[in-house]
Amino acid sequence: MNTQEFIQIRRFILKLGKMLHKYGTPAFRLEAYLLEVSSYLGVYASFIATPTSITFVIWSDKHEDEYNHAARLQPGDLDMNALSLTDELANELLSGGITLTDADIRLDAINEMPSPYGKIITGFAFALATGSFSMLMGASLAEIFWAALLGFVSYLWILWAQKSKRVNLMLEPVTSFAAGILACAISRYLDPGINIPLMVLSAVIVLVPGLALTMGLAELSSRNLVSGTARIMDAIMQLFKLYFGAFLGVGVGFSLFGENQFEPAASLPYWATWLAVGLLCFALVPIFRTRLKHIHWALMSAFIAYGVTVYSSNYIDQTFGTFLGAFALGVFANAFGRIANQPSTIVAMHGLIVLVPGSKTYIGLNSFISGQDFVQASHVGQEVFLIFMSLVAGLIFANVVMPTRKAL
Repeated sequence: MNTQEFIQIRRFILKLGKMLHKYGTPAFRLEAYLLEVSSYLGVYASFIATPTSITFVIWSDKHEDEYNHAARLQPGDLDMNALSLTDELANELLSGGITLTDADIRLDAINEMPSPYGKIITGFAFALATGSFSMLMGASLAEIFWAALLGFVSYLWILWAQKSKRVNLMLEPVTSFAAGILACAISRYLDPGINIPLMVLSAVIVLVPGLALTMGLAELSSRNLVSGTARIMDAIMQLFKLYFGAFLGVGVGFSLFGENQFEPAASLPYWATWLAVGLLCFALVPIFRTRLKHIHWALMSAFIAYGVTVYSSNYIDQTFGTFLGAFALGVFANAFGRIANQPSTIVAMHGLIVLVPGSKTYIGLNSFISGQDFVQASHVGQEVFLIFMSLVAGLIFANVVMPTRKAL
């Protein structure tokens, strides 16, 4: 291998690693995938990935050429469209379908690609996701509508944060603060008696880091200690910022509009929870930027995870039911990876989102600080810990029973 060829290969690996990090790939999957690509390209490499950085060490067979590179990066957001296209491109390169130069050019095109759904559809998806979550939590029809409206307002803050660094730094507290004030105003002038804390939680549920906590625990279980610890601490800080903003917003709202007397309204029938799961997963398609050809796989993953968990919980403890749900989800996602030759993460995230106890983590924090429960929940802290452990264990067992063909 001559020096020029080595330079071209390591530039491609650097760009590929940074892009996969940008799309929210867990550290252990990112490092393993880059090792596979490096081996195929004929170089030796070592990688260290964390939520905010990635280090590359690449060398040739006899150490004629060596290269070290460390990059400071922002935590990535889930982008299943770009992840899928990048994986397809890497497969095409490794099979000899395109040259390294063409692959490098196409990587740039994928990196600059906007969301395939646009801002308007994504905004309505945020509203649908927040409304669906409140439906899952037993809200009334009126509360579902208000939660969807507040979810759309939260999306407007996210759009502003994409254009302003200052807003981005305080996105979580300012979003929950605004949701708290608006919920109090709605209770005062439009719909007295609504469950304000539930409305606020629903409005910011997309920002609640339940998925990040699960990914952090998965990284710890794979011995990626630095990355797992950093991701968990970042998720905890996000949770604190969300709760502080909500606590302050509701407090200011009560001062401005008077305190709210919660009057429980009739909840929807049991079948509505299944409708809520379907609507929530469908809303996540634009939020996660899932490709159209993967939508039916994503919907199936959510119903399999939720269905197995709910059905098994009728006969065994809920924690073990969650383990079985995560196990079934992992087997299905890995089977999807084998059939479609795509990263299993694409469909696994949709199923995980209905299992991760992000909302219970928020509810537990509220109970610990205020001493009040705004939904029926006992032993929340214990449940959250056991559910997180069950999720990680279920996915690990699934990887043993149905191994993936690729690291992603």
